[in-house]
Amino acid sequence: MKTLGFVGLGRFGHALSEIFAEHEYPIKAYDPNVAVPSEIGVGSLEQLAADCQVLFVAVPVSTMPEVFHRLKPLVGPRHIVVDVGSVKMAPVKAMKEIFGADQPWVASHPLFGPVSLARAETGLRVVICSKSSHPAAVAEVSDLYRSIGCSIVELDPEAHDRIMAQTHAMAFFIAKGMLDAEVPTDSPAAPPSFQAMARTIESVRGDAGHLITTLHRENPFSAEYRRRLLFVLRTLDQKLNDAPTSHPGTPEEDELTITSTAHIPELSETRERIDEVDSEILQLLLRRAELVRRAQHAKAAAGRGVVDPAREARMLESRSAWADQAGLDPDGVRHIFEAIIALSCEIQLRQS
Repeated sequence: MKTLGFVGLGRFGHALSEIFAEHEYPIKAYDPNVAVPSEIGVGSLEQLAADCQVLFVAVPVSTMPEVFHRLKPLVGPRHIVVDVGSVKMAPVKAMKEIFGADQPWVASHPLFGPVSLARAETGLRVVICSKSSHPAAVAEVSDLYRSIGCSIVELDPEAHDRIMAQTHAMAFFIAKGMLDAEVPTDSPAAPPSFQAMARTIESVRGDAGHLITTLHRENPFSAEYRRRLLFVLRTLDQKLNDAPTSHPGTPEEDELTITSTAHIPELSETRERIDEVDSEILQLLLRRAELVRRAQHAKAAAGRGVVDPAREARMLESRSAWADQAGLDPDGVRHIFEAIIALSCEIQLRQS
């Protein structure tokens, strides 16, 4: 049985290490910022790497690149480096750049925390970014998690971060707002409709203080969903203020009714058309990618580099202008083309 090392023994690192210890895995830990139990503590990263074969990096996402840099000269093919951050795109990018292709690493996100574990909740899940250049390491780490009772959810880093922005980040955002508004969570008069929200608030209260900033500042998609939520809440607030005397059955009241959209035929049909349009957009992106590859061949023949900042700036300005003329949000369209340009650069760099 391999020895598991934990870089960082904060609340989550401590909780996760205890689960593995309960399943009789040998555990070592290094954290200069907290008191590590003497039976598992080591005095340096060097000692941790010498003693352990699987290294779980359980530090804030913002400090992970620094830890990866410190680990790089200490690890080799016998090691697997595993991050457990609640954001995946940034750690994956850092591990690719710092460790390269030779050092096995795995990106994971356990979908539970100290509060979940304290409640002895069942059905624990872990996201694994399985599209990796180290499939053997992915398989080994997945088996490690399964051995402690976790099921595996496979996602690529971008899909993970989008889902977490819509769910995890929003739960913390709403719960933080309710906490700061001093909403009581333990009132005996609270109806059942509030009890699930109260549990969410208590879960957020019990999690690490830095997690809300990680979920919102390190996840590139969280700001978009915050804006959406705030917009619909402001709109709802305005409607409630504007129609204080509406009656059941009136159009004003119907607008405020909470309804499920699952069985509205018109909505289902519209969503199917949206899916078709998205498929057409994907085909256009594939055509654009082929043109980008042709452009890269021409650049290489002329001895020119991949990145052309002046050309990119002109493109962004023109696309923003097109959007404005078409009645679309120029900033929103600009963000879309920034992502398309980044994808194009990645395609060119791969073949250069």
